[in-house]
Amino acid sequence: MTTELSAFAQGIFDAQPFSKFLGAELTEVGPDSAEIRVRIRPELLQQHGFVHGGVLSYLADNALTFAGGLALGGDALTAEYKVNYAKPATGETVVARAKALVTTRRQSVCQCTIHTVSADGEERLVAVAQGTIVAAGDRGRQS
Repeated sequence: MTTELSAFAQGIFDAQPFSKFLGAELTEVGPDSAEIRVRIRPELLQQHGFVHGGVLSYLADNALTFAGGLALGGDALTAEYKVNYAKPATGETVVARAKALVTTRRQSVCQCTIHTVSADGEERLVAVAQGTIVAAGDRGRQS
């Protein structure tokens, strides 16, 4: 990971008020990948004591968009994504890791795994997502 790439990605992340509100951290980036973490706290839980699906969905969306945007070489937007919730999310931290699988000039198809991390560092897969990311410059174009 280059310092320039990391600084670019962190600058975009720091400009996201919702990420700040959730206490999310952009912990790793690569030329086609990203990792985002959120420390689990009571305000992020649903009525059964599991991390709310909206938090997991946020992590998937944002990690997918960062991975795709970096693969596309700039700022990007989510065109679509899908999340499969596999297991209840409990633990100390939740982490999303996304990677671009196929990138063309205008879009990137990405995959994301979401894990919870226990106090002893054990990871457990809780959700999987896939999405299509487009360059931000393409947002006004119509088919």
